[in-house]
Order: sequence, then structure tokens, then C-alpha cells
Amino acid sequence: LLLSAMYASGKYSSRGPALIPRMKTKHRIYYITLFSVVLLGLIATGMFQFWPHSIESAADWTLDKRSVHDAPLVRLPVSSPIPERGDLSCRMHTCFDVYRCGYNPKNRIKVYIYPLQKFVDELGVPISSTGLSREYNDLLSAISDSNFYTDDVTRACLFIPSIDVLNQNSLRIRETAQALTMLPRWDKGMNHLLFNMLPGGPPDYNTALDVPRDRALLAGGGFSTWTYRQGYDVSIPVYSPLSADVELPERQPGPRHYFILSSQTAIHREYRAELERLKEENGEALLLLDKCSNLSQGVASARKRCYKGQVYDYPQILQESSFCVVLRGARLGQAALSDVLQAGCVPVILADSYILPFSEVLDWKRASVVIPEEKLSEMYTILKSIPHRQVEEMQRQARWFWEAYFSSMKAIGLTTLQIINDRIYPYAARTYEQWNNPPVVKWSSVNSPLFLPLIPPRAPGFTAVVLTYDRVESLFRVITEISKVPSLAKLLVVWNNQNKSPPEESLWPKIGVPLKVVRTKENKLSNRFFPYDEIETEAVLAIDDDIIMLTSDELQFGYEVWREFPDRLVGYPGRLHLWDHEMGKWKYESEWTNEVSMVLTGAAFYHKYFNYLYTYKMPGDIKNWVDAHMNCEDIAMNFLVANITGKAPIKVTPRKKFKCPECTAIDGLSLDQTHMVERSECINKFASVFGTMPLKVVEHRADPVLYKDDFPEKLKSFPNIGSL
Repeated sequence: LLLSAMYASGKYSSRGPALIPRMKTKHRIYYITLFSVVLLGLIATGMFQFWPHSIESAADWTLDKRSVHDAPLVRLPVSSPIPERGDLSCRMHTCFDVYRCGYNPKNRIKVYIYPLQKFVDELGVPISSTGLSREYNDLLSAISDSNFYTDDVTRACLFIPSIDVLNQNSLRIRETAQALTMLPRWDKGMNHLLFNMLPGGPPDYNTALDVPRDRALLAGGGFSTWTYRQGYDVSIPVYSPLSADVELPERQPGPRHYFILSSQTAIHREYRAELERLKEENGEALLLLDKCSNLSQGVASARKRCYKGQVYDYPQILQESSFCVVLRGARLGQAALSDVLQAGCVPVILADSYILPFSEVLDWKRASVVIPEEKLSEMYTILKSIPHRQVEEMQRQARWFWEAYFSSMKAIGLTTLQIINDRIYPYAARTYEQWNNPPVVKWSSVNSPLFLPLIPPRAPGFTAVVLTYDRVESLFRVITEISKVPSLAKLLVVWNNQNKSPPEESLWPKIGVPLKVVRTKENKLSNRFFPYDEIETEAVLAIDDDIIMLTSDELQFGYEVWREFPDRLVGYPGRLHLWDHEMGKWKYESEWTNEVSMVLTGAAFYHKYFNYLYTYKMPGDIKNWVDAHMNCEDIAMNFLVANITGKAPIKVTPRKKFKCPECTAIDGLSLDQTHMVERSECINKFASVFGTMPLKVVEHRADPVLYKDDFPEKLKSFPNIGSL
């Protein structure tokens, strides 16, 4: 009976008794619906929260916004503010907010392009007579398609207005300046970049854009030394429209039909008279072209040049000359420079004070000849003195410069951004070789492995590494003298005596920088070049414990020179290697000569990277040989650096020899009678291991600018440079 009742009530299932009453159908539907609504709400909220969006980037630079006819109209009130003229003192550390760029793993700046707008004054007259030019549209399109571009204004490091200021002739100066201040992120031009190729106007033709622009960076096509803000502005080429219209096949370097060619039409009459005189003196070697006056109707005059009624195709005729003259016109920057480079003709530039395009990174000595305007009459003689092989290399380099940096608005724009990028992320910057070596050319010298910019940033000083054994008194004097150098960041003493402990801490000199003592396990000369973890700076000063005669001015000046040449050995005592014809082998020379090929690391600056190479990558058995003979570690370092960089060391200040008054022949290793003979053997040994003689000979040294001048000592930056 009980069992029947339980079945009848439905309280059992096949799995056992139901402990919780079943939910009614209508309630179940209600809760399912409620749960679904909540879930959908959470999903929608998450998508809105994390989907990339920005209020200002809603109208980013897209294809359908590039027509000025479709751009929104913006009226400029007469009372709109006008920016300041432009601060000539601006530099990257004063007028550019690098913190806006921030850190990113790709070391690449982000560039935002403002949406296109059509600015008009209160009467409806546009600020520009041409609107958006084809060239500026190509430029902005290239940037928007590059890895620099971002459509998120909050992530941007650099801002580019969509206001076309390439050609100042088409602008209304005041209204264009007012339009710039209307940009939502203008902030007195901070982190804004303007592109201008044709600055100034009649009659003065200023060499920089006349539009007031506050602190904005200017990529300008006609800078002079008076208007160019070095390290801030970027000098760019004047784009030649023929680059897109005319295809000149690359021509192999070599002799051409003409030696010198002049093809510019708007040359000052005094310059043309001088060129005609050169033509009379040198005959067919010089071709002097001018604009054509007898062309038939419908023939484009820009594509033709004439000489005494004979018509030549331009720019094709440029390929028939070894050298092509590029003279200043009303403006310093000339589109003819681009045409000449495209033709593979070596430009002969006569434009005093002109800042050559991208000269911050390009080595124009390899692709052009720059002659002062006053020496125009000597041009033929100057060019004739250049060896044929060098002319061929310059022709090849000129063509490559055009292909890489001049050939299109895209090339010009992206090169400009890369230069700015290298300033902001200097340790990720392109090297000199990357900027200047054509990729198809195999150069004999090995590229520097340091990947440092042409001019390194202010580094946090240098670490002095003093190798010592037991000359404590002399060591303490060296420490005291080095501590007076303003750029000293740390002093590291390498204690090379395993049988004697260093002095107690209380006995060491009290100095204003950290002093560390490292005890070595074996007495080896190579210990001085070990890559110790304590060396945190890039610059290292290797100095012996008996070099007490160097002044703080000499050391500080040496460090300043190293900063400009961080891939070199920069030192004080210079030495030379010579070939002994009688003995048929190399000889070490320490006497006074006109040449230097080594600087001794008893007192020398170098990059800490070379510590790693010396310790782990020294060829053959050189390191063990040095340790066994207790000599020539400095010569080995000179061989290593010269072989890696292909460059000579730099000797600084006049000092040639170091003499320690207190050191005797027993104390000083370098005073051993067999020392000089063994040094010569070192050079021959190392040359054999390297398989070549990598040392390079130079005939110059570096001295402070006012070193020899009759000038008050207190006004000199380095008054105490010492004696010979």
C-alpha cells in the first residue's frame, strides 16, 4: 500500500527520490529569458569597452576623405589667434615632448594625420589657391599606408596637418597660420610636423617657410645655415615632377660624352657669364644649355633644353655628362638636384650655406662635389683633379641616393619620419652604413657592430677600469686624479695580485662616485678587458695604475671626443707600425713620427662591446699568447677594433710619452730592455693570426678648438691640456 501511494504521488524517478520540487514551466521560461538578457548585456558592454575607438579618430585619414571638395568647411574668424613666428632655439629636448612617444617594443613612432578640412576666411575665400596638391596627397597616402601611421590620436607621437604648405606661393600666410591654431592638438606646434619644399617669396625668398608655426618641426626644401635648426628640422629635397613622368634607365658608371653640363634655365646672369667663359676655355668638354625659344607649338618646354639652336631632350641629356652643375636660383633648394641624381650624374653644387637634403644621415661627399660660389671659375680644374675611379663610385652613389631617398613623395616622407624616429629611439637607429651603403655593393671594410647613431646622445659618463698589482701609493694617486673628471660615473679597480689582499676599505681615497674592487683568480693582462657586470656605462676608460700625469681636462676632452666616435679607440700615447724592408717583417715604433696607427690602452677610451669581443671572440691563440708573455694586450685590442671597424684610432692631445717619476725599471714593465723587441714580435704574430694587417695609419690628432689660440685660459673649455 505504501509503495503504491509513492508511485501515485510521482515523487520517485528512476534515479531515486526527488529532493527538490520541480520548477513550474512558466517560471523556468522566465528565468531562462532573464539569464539570456543579462548575458547579452555583458557581452555588449565588453565589446563597447574594449573595441578600439576614439572620439577624435572617428574621422581618420581614409580614401573617401582625400578630396578637398568633400571635406567639411571650416571658417576662420578674423580674430583667430596667430602662432609665434617660430623659435630658432628649438631642439628636440626643448620643443618636442618625447614622453608622448613612450616605449614600445618596435621602437617606432606613431604618426597621426588630421582629417582633411577646407579652411576659408569669413568671406569664404580658401586659404590656398590650389587646395590639396597631388604631391601632398601622395605624401599623406604613403604615410597612412606605412607602419608609422595610427588612426588613434591618443597613441600618436607626431601629428601631421592635412593643410598643404608644400608651396608657399599658393598660400595666404596669415590665414594658413590661423588654420594651424584651429587644429585640436596644436598646443603651440608641439610634436607637429610641416612639409614645405618651396619656401619664401619675392623679393627676398626666405629659406624657410614664412607661415608662423610656433614650435612645429619643419621638413624644408631650401634651408640655409641661418634658418636650419640642427637636430630639430629636417632638410628635404625639392621633389621633381619629372621623377614620375620620365623613366631614365640606370646607366653604368664610367666616362661620358661631356665632362661638365649645365642645364638650369633660371641662372643669375653673372653665373651664366662665368659658365660661358669656362665654355670658351674648355670647348666641347662643357655643355652649357638654356631654355629653348624656337620650339614648335605643343612641345613642352620643361622637357627641352637648347644650345645655339640645337635641341636636347631633358632630363635624358643629363646622362651624357660626368658632372652636372646645380647652381642656386631664387631659392637655395633646386629640383634640378633630383634630376641630376636620377641621371647618375655627379652633382656639382654651388649654393653657399645650403643645407643639403637629409645631410643629417647622408654622406654627400660620396655622391657630390660642393664648391663655394666664389670658386666657380676654378670648377673645371677642381673636377679634373678627382680620380676616375672615384668619379665612377660617385656616379653609382648619386643614382642610389635618388632611388632610395628622392624618387617619390613616399621616399621623401618616409625618410623624414625615419630620421625623426632615429632621434627618439637612438639605440634602434639605422647605422651610417645602412643609410649610405647601396645594398648591392660589397664593401671591403667590415661594418661596425655597435649600431650607434652618427652622434650618440649624452651618455651617463664613463667607467674607469684600473688594472693594478701592488703599487698602492701610485694607484691611490691615479684614483684621486681620475675622480676630478666631471663625466666619471664609476671607478673599477681590477686587483690582479692573488698573493696579497687589497687595502682595507678605510684606506682608500674618498671620491664622489662608486668605487668597486674586483679580485681576479689569476694574474693575467687580459683581466683588464673582461666584461665585468660592474661596467654599466657604454664608455670605458682603461688606465694603468701609474698614469698619474694626465689632467682632468685631458681625460674629459678624451671622453668628449669618444662620444663623437664611439666605435673608435680614443687614447693619448700614440704608436706606429712600420714595415722593415731589411728584415722583411713588421716593426713597432714609439718614437715621434707624423703618423699614428695605435693608441695604447694604458690610457684609452673605448666601447664596452669590445670587452666581449676581446674575451670571447679574439681570433686564434692571441689572448693566451698575451697572457703567457705578459705583454701586448694593448696591441691586440688595437688589432681587434681596427679589424672590426676598418677604422684608425684617434689620438687626443699632444702628449706622446708617459713617464712615471717614481717608477723604476723593476716597477715598470714597459721599461724592460726586451720590451721593444717583443712588441715588434707581437705585431708580426697578430698579423699572422688575423691573416692581414688591419691597422690603419692616420696623420692627425684631436685637440681642443682653442688649444693653441692666444686666448684667456679661463675662457677655454679645456685650459689644462698638459705638455708633450
